[in-house]
Amino acid sequence: MTGRVRSVSGMSTNTEIKPFRIDVPQADLDDLHDRLGRTRWPDEIPGAGWDYGVPVEYVRKLAEYWRDGYDWRAWEATINRHPQFTTEIDGQNIHFLHIRSPHEDALPLILTHGWPGSIVEYLRVIEPLTDPAGGGQAFHVVIPSLPGFGFSGPTREKGWNRYRTARAWVELMRRLGYEKYGTAGNDGGSFVAPEMGRIDPEHVVGVHVTQIFSFPSGDPAEFEKITPEDQKALETLQWFYDNKMSFNTLHSQQPQTLSYAIYDSPVGLLGWNAQLFGDTVDVDDDFILTNTMLYWLTGTATSATRFYYEDARAAHPQEPTTVPTGLAMFAGDFVSMRTFADRDHTNIVHWESYDRGGHYAAHIVPDVLVDDLRTFFGKLR
Repeated sequence: MTGRVRSVSGMSTNTEIKPFRIDVPQADLDDLHDRLGRTRWPDEIPGAGWDYGVPVEYVRKLAEYWRDGYDWRAWEATINRHPQFTTEIDGQNIHFLHIRSPHEDALPLILTHGWPGSIVEYLRVIEPLTDPAGGGQAFHVVIPSLPGFGFSGPTREKGWNRYRTARAWVELMRRLGYEKYGTAGNDGGSFVAPEMGRIDPEHVVGVHVTQIFSFPSGDPAEFEKITPEDQKALETLQWFYDNKMSFNTLHSQQPQTLSYAIYDSPVGLLGWNAQLFGDTVDVDDDFILTNTMLYWLTGTATSATRFYYEDARAAHPQEPTTVPTGLAMFAGDFVSMRTFADRDHTNIVHWESYDRGGHYAAHIVPDVLVDDLRTFFGKLR
């Protein structure tokens, strides 16, 4: 598939889109098997649990299953059942799934993952979004791998933050010929999706996210407006900052230093990524390992962490977004704060909270997320 269409300012107009299929060499799988068998396990204080970080017992259990029970070829085949493509945008290879709905009135929708997730987050929502069994809003689905993640391959230059990624996604949707479309995201995708609305309001009909990362500015007047729900969310945020933010700090400050521990050792990568899979969300071992495999097999463990470094040094717009925005907030995940969200997004038209789901709602409760997406975008058509 080739062509030349309008492009985002400053980007290449080479619009070639190439079919892609995952076919990992057996030698890479054999090397992984060998490395897992030669793991040097660290010591641990007895009974420490998760107090010091991800426990050895937890990672050892995953690693043993990874080496002796996990079936990558089955997951490779699962992903390959969906049409995949690559294209170059702004000098970067971009890998994406593109599944068109059989319904003529389907709305194009681009779904963006975060770290340590991947396109695997959204596999369970593809069929119900593209071909809903009970009728209702259908979607043409585009699921790209973030620049520097998975089969998009490592980034080769500085600057791939949320804003550059959003511009690339706008170009991707234009390149696919979509004049009107929705955008949705989780984790890092919840940073990217609103920026697409800011950049391309003429074509983005709505922005749907699972977190709105809006925080206090320090203005005392803001604190006079906070609700009891906001206060509870601030307490949860403070706990997370005190206990779980080390990954964010290290990614934002010294991703290259971390790289030596996670690029050469599969268990090092597994342990690092598992800190946000393990005790906080209800996900299965195959989900954790398949996400981890997309970093290991593609050599993107380091480049994925650079997303944080680049984003921490980006110039952040001060004006709020204006495109219709919807939030689906799931139990056990980041608690969004409406007072601060309304400051940063002036057109929030949908705000739902669910008592289950966790951070990877698309995988854990795909039916709930699909229904929420359908409800939100159905209001905008």
